[in-house]
Amino acid sequence: MFIPLSLLSFFLVGASARSLFPSAIPVIPPLRVLSRAEHNASLTSAHPTISGITPVTISSDRQTYFAVLQTGTISFRVALDTASSDLWIMGSTCSSGSCPTVPRYPLKYGSPTFEVVNNNQTIFKAGYADGTVASGFVAKESIRLANVTLPSQAFAIVTETNVTMLDDVSGILGLGFSRLSSISASSNNSAPFFHSLAEQGALDYPLFGLSLTNDQSGSLSLGAIDGAIVTNVSQIGWNKVVEFSPIGSQSNVSSYLHWVTVCFMLLFSILVNGTRISPIPTYPKVTGNSLALFDIGFSGIFGPYQDVERLFDQIDGSRLVSEGQWAIPCDTVVPLSFTFGQQTYTVEPTDYLIGPASGNPKICLTWPQARPPSADGIDWQFGGAFLRTVYSIFSYGINAKEPPLIGFYPLNNATEKINSTAVAEFLSSQSATVATTLPNSLLPTPSFATPSYGFNSSIKAPTGELVSSNLATSTYSAIFGTKVGNATSIPLITPAPTVTTIIMTNAEGVVTTSTSTLPQPSVMLGLPGSNAVVTHPAPLIFTTLCLALSLISMDFILL
Repeated sequence: MFIPLSLLSFFLVGASARSLFPSAIPVIPPLRVLSRAEHNASLTSAHPTISGITPVTISSDRQTYFAVLQTGTISFRVALDTASSDLWIMGSTCSSGSCPTVPRYPLKYGSPTFEVVNNNQTIFKAGYADGTVASGFVAKESIRLANVTLPSQAFAIVTETNVTMLDDVSGILGLGFSRLSSISASSNNSAPFFHSLAEQGALDYPLFGLSLTNDQSGSLSLGAIDGAIVTNVSQIGWNKVVEFSPIGSQSNVSSYLHWVTVCFMLLFSILVNGTRISPIPTYPKVTGNSLALFDIGFSGIFGPYQDVERLFDQIDGSRLVSEGQWAIPCDTVVPLSFTFGQQTYTVEPTDYLIGPASGNPKICLTWPQARPPSADGIDWQFGGAFLRTVYSIFSYGINAKEPPLIGFYPLNNATEKINSTAVAEFLSSQSATVATTLPNSLLPTPSFATPSYGFNSSIKAPTGELVSSNLATSTYSAIFGTKVGNATSIPLITPAPTVTTIIMTNAEGVVTTSTSTLPQPSVMLGLPGSNAVVTHPAPLIFTTLCLALSLISMDFILL
């Protein structure tokens, strides 16, 4: 989770500390041959729009997810983060921390699409909740991701950092709102990557979709949702995004800051063993209700002590084993059910168990963890442990037409009961043992002083209101407007097949059928001849036209 330096003092650094990057075990992205989505005829963009999709892979320690993008003609792996907004990549002059061990942007290469900004004097600084930082300077480059290219896109070249980068991951791609962007704050005409796509009307629709898995088969779609996963758009549950007031007197209006929804007492609840738990907000007089952040850059689930303690009171054998951390029997089969709006989403033990303690192998550490109050008013933070159970859609909103929305398409079947054998097999397959020994005595639940609210509470911060700027261009025709009622108009990007079936007829009329997997090319990370260049298998991504041209001379059926 990224925190702009202007907000960093409002966060308790230790509360949401996490490992950002994995150990260095190569991960092979899946082979997916995808066709472009058909254009939405309702859009009125001044130029042709596009959708794209690219594989997303979980890190080897299951902490983060990454994708491959191109800066100019050079490919890099970047960790995805919905709680930050900037794109940054380690530069060749960075020698601190793990910089020398990963592919870096070569400053002496002379990319024809590289643009110097302010003679490389515009400073970039990023701070993270675990206390790590990254610094460098702002530049511009052609950025290509998921078949979508943005020329002259602002990004940061990091020259010094203590952020750990392994698995050949070279940077971070933030997918949050522009208000979070350090680059936008320090340089004119330097909007974040996704904001630029939405502002320019480049996509079929200003949204992105995320499929997170326990392996290499996830996806990030831009401008459309993955039609291979979302087979019934009417089952998507939509949630309005909340605005945040300004800090101090920096302005007199609220604006969208995080992918955060309001947990209304009647619309958000947790069901454990038949007991429904309604959240208790940290700042009831300010926010009215609890706030929940959805963050792909975080692996688990955080909640406030006042909610998490009541949750574990409903699970037999649970106990607090360290600050904020509960443990439960590893053979627990109790599902957790989270309700947002009118939709309920099931989180199974195979989703929320972290792993057995090495000194107590029958007891497992578990999500959610509890954290002290945070001055931003965000009580709940849902990362990979929850987001793997849904297909998530982040609709950016349209200036003066449509507010931002977060949609969830449930993937877990709430009626299918999991058994202890399945849980044991899962823990074994994940090699999830945690190197720790649990205390022999019961720990008391700690108490914390609630910090002063970090934003200017005298300025109203509504939920789901229309705003006139900092969202997608108003040339888009709104699918949702102020009400979610036209979801069937969402563009879909449909995966093309990965296997060809070839039917051949010989001179005697004998028909033979054979199948083959489409070839898997490689992608080279970094610049040939420079540091840490690594070649990995990579997916093919074709448009429908490319498939037709390349296979026109074959008698085949695609499956």
